Amino acid sequence: MVGKIIALRELDNFSRRSSIYVDPECEKFFEMPLFIAASSNDIATKCHCWQFSPGKEPALRSFTEIQQLLQQGKKREVKNILRENSWPINSPIRSQLWPALCAQHQTKPNMLDGFYWEMVHQVFGTTELSEKPIMLPAFVDAGHCLPYHLTRTGRAVADRIVNVLGYDCPDITYSPVLYPITSILLHFMSEEEAYHCLASLVGSKEKVFINQTKLLHEVTWKTVMQIAKKHTKNALTYFQRICPGLKLERVFMDWCWWILAGLPFQHLVRIMDCFFHEGIKVMYRVALVIINLFYKECQVNNEYSPDNIKNDIGNSLIKFCKKIPVSPAKLLHAAFSIRGLSSTYISRIFLKTEMLLKSRSVLNSGGSKQLVKSRSSDNLPTSQSQVNIQMMSHTLTIREKVYTETCRNLLFTLWSWLPVRITMYQPVLLYTTEEHGCSLTTFYVRVEQHEPTLMMIKTCNNEVFGAYCSSRWFERNVKDDKGQRQAYFGTGETFLFSLYPERAKYPWVGIENDKDLGHSSELFMAADAKMITIGGGEGQAIWMDENIRFGKTDSCKTFNNPPLCPSRDFEIRVLEVYGFVGA
Repeated sequence: MVGKIIALRELDNFSRRSSIYVDPECEKFFEMPLFIAASSNDIATKCHCWQFSPGKEPALRSFTEIQQLLQQGKKREVKNILRENSWPINSPIRSQLWPALCAQHQTKPNMLDGFYWEMVHQVFGTTELSEKPIMLPAFVDAGHCLPYHLTRTGRAVADRIVNVLGYDCPDITYSPVLYPITSILLHFMSEEEAYHCLASLVGSKEKVFINQTKLLHEVTWKTVMQIAKKHTKNALTYFQRICPGLKLERVFMDWCWWILAGLPFQHLVRIMDCFFHEGIKVMYRVALVIINLFYKECQVNNEYSPDNIKNDIGNSLIKFCKKIPVSPAKLLHAAFSIRGLSSTYISRIFLKTEMLLKSRSVLNSGGSKQLVKSRSSDNLPTSQSQVNIQMMSHTLTIREKVYTETCRNLLFTLWSWLPVRITMYQPVLLYTTEEHGCSLTTFYVRVEQHEPTLMMIKTCNNEVFGAYCSSRWFERNVKDDKGQRQAYFGTGETFLFSLYPERAKYPWVGIENDKDLGHSSELFMAADAKMITIGGGEGQAIWMDENIRFGKTDSCKTFNNPPLCPSRDFEIRVLEVYGFVGA
């Protein structure tokens, strides 16, 4: 046998669906039609197949193999398969693979059959597709509603999905990439499946896929810019040399469109294979490769000479992407070969950028006038925040022997230290030793599924201190790619604080430092059946025993804090842990 058929035909209903959504004109852009309507009995006679000689390339992995690995929780193996297997653009595997990859990020309970169509009926009053144009939600970027060769009907379906998602997720206020991803999904699955995929990506807690606010959109492109300054230094130096007045911000604001609006569709589909599993970091890597490839092309191709690109490097980048000189496989190989670009490093840059932008927004709005929804012009929290603080104060048993007004002021101070988005949520007492007893087991039962949590300790010497814990305590059970439980978990949003007798906040050291500070600076939270720890590296900021009776506090590298009480060893009078309803 000279070759082997790679592309198998889908069932008739899938073929009929694709013929509605995909513009037949788009087939000229690919080496073969995206979908082929035929029964499996006449594959050999009617389909346009890719063939290769035996032995030259490894056999492509099947969906069944990947599904088994997903069910076993072997995410690392799945990641490697997705990176290495270049399925043809018309491979039917994606009709099953992409929904399965997206479903693993689902945080809401499984949606009942028919849920999507009920939502459609709620929003539009009918499930029939209107022939009239549908007004898109405000969070869509009208200039980038990329259809990727969908037919008019296909575009109407994409419009409807995005509208229903906006109705179901009112927190989405700005998400320009949501529409293009919807269009891509519709090439490989039904309208209902595409909606469920998007809902899973939007709701993901562990990984970022789709930004949903203007702030996070800006944080993302600025994160890409910061990473590029380190990993594509020569390219950026060259661009700034030929364009002395160039502001890199103008170039990087459109970074996602290099990929989504520039790259050929076959490149985009392969990127999505990895993106739906690994998240936005795949896009970061691809963007860095594009910059370096463009820089090299500028050295040898007159079309991209300094005179031709200096007035508009951004559009020149997108033009270059449309005719990118490498295959999808080589593009991904280069992207995943970049060293020193760990998820931890990316998260640190992202978090620092987010906090910087938030602090600037406060300063630019007149100091205490903003703290977006958290503070009002008279230097007190807004009425809603005061209600929330008062609710916390009513349940607060950690009160030093001072006036009630002083206690209230301490709570106002603590509230001002919380991430802005958390301040509008209502606090709820999850666990207190005075009511629920002194047991780590009970602590986990009542607290471990909540994120974030606020932990407050009062010692027998009346010192009051604690920590804002950014991640669920359940993560102490999560295993890494090698099947090992991770000793430490959490993110750089975690911080320590002292309220009495000293009043101070101790944020993560990485926020103020651009350098890689090493593993000891990222020991945020740890826990097992015998103890709880917050902060590490040459000491533990807070350590408590399994009976929640005794603890110790030391300086640590993660937060660069002093001991939180003078004696270092302390006996716990009260421990309280608060969650935030709706967070």
